[in-house]
Amino acid sequence: MQTRTVRDHYDGRIVRCSNRFVAATGTSYLLSLTEPSATRSRRRPRRETVPAGISKLLTSLHLPAFIEGRNLDVLAANPLATALSPRLVTGENRLRAVFLDPDEQTLYPDWDDPTARLVAGFRRSVGTDTKDPRFIDLVGELSLTSDRFRHLWAQNDVQPRQSWPITIDHPLVGELTLNREKLVIGDTAQTLVLAIYHPDSGSASADKLTLLASYTAADSLSAGQ
Repeated sequence: MQTRTVRDHYDGRIVRCSNRFVAATGTSYLLSLTEPSATRSRRRPRRETVPAGISKLLTSLHLPAFIEGRNLDVLAANPLATALSPRLVTGENRLRAVFLDPDEQTLYPDWDDPTARLVAGFRRSVGTDTKDPRFIDLVGELSLTSDRFRHLWAQNDVQPRQSWPITIDHPLVGELTLNREKLVIGDTAQTLVLAIYHPDSGSASADKLTLLASYTAADSLSAGQ
């Protein structure tokens, strides 16, 4: 089997990987590390900005909600979203959180299902624009550091944005099942998405989310005193 030697620039490790593995990552990232720098041309990363009106909408929602970019970077999040998951804060990336953070992984009793949906949704979000530096770096890092991501990425599954239930085992309120909606934000140059978690009306999960919201409100009052 033909192999290539690649230096992982995230921690300096020398990684030997087969040509089949390189192809499976679906990106030129790994091969680009072995090319002379003069032959590589990198496009400037896209700048994603949340419109002011959407920021106001986000803070007014009484449900966990956040804004994510095309590479699933968290661009903004309301306090209840952060209470649901501490990694739902501006500057974090959903893929890195779910695949690389053990504390985030413990939130999902059925980790395989949300990870599969996340990667399939990521492929849909990125589309055919795979020259974006942020995309190249992100897929390269995850392909080298997460066996689960590498396996899912090689499957080439694409999933449209749709509502689907997700179960979270929260350390404060216990297990709750929420519906996750992803709504494309119009009139923006970027493909931004508003993600909202909401429970079924009258369910035990609705009561637990209300309890979590009360904890969040109490913490906000304490911080303001």
